[in-house]
Amino acid sequence: MADGGCLCGAVRYHLEGQPLETNYCHCRICQRAAGAPVVAWGRWPVEGFAWSGGEPARFTSSARGERSFCPNCGTPLAFVDPGDPTFVDVTLASLDEPVAFAPDSHAWTMSRLPWLELGDRLPRYASTQFAEEGSPG
Repeated sequence: MADGGCLCGAVRYHLEGQPLETNYCHCRICQRAAGAPVVAWGRWPVEGFAWSGGEPARFTSSARGERSFCPNCGTPLAFVDPGDPTFVDVTLASLDEPVAFAPDSHAWTMSRLPWLELGDRLPRYASTQFAEEGSPG
């Protein structure tokens, strides 16, 4: 069980269970959506996810991605592939306790910004091993 939300507190969510996978996404869309060189994501079955306060705004960022964010402060919160809405990806840093779910790989490293070098030893994927499943990217 975990809870999270945006910077201003207007939008909140609740998660049940453990993530199916976690990763650092280096794709250009995530970079632009978050204004950051990398975004940490966790994927849960959609039945374990619920908005618990406020209503997020949504933006279709690509043919395979709808992003949810706070309409007040802009915090990126979630990602759903409309082609497979059985999963929801949540920005790990928006969790109340983000330390609980560490990323276990790097995805879309072909878009990695060369001025950011992360020294961990996690597996790296040029695109993503989850591409067919619709993870952010």
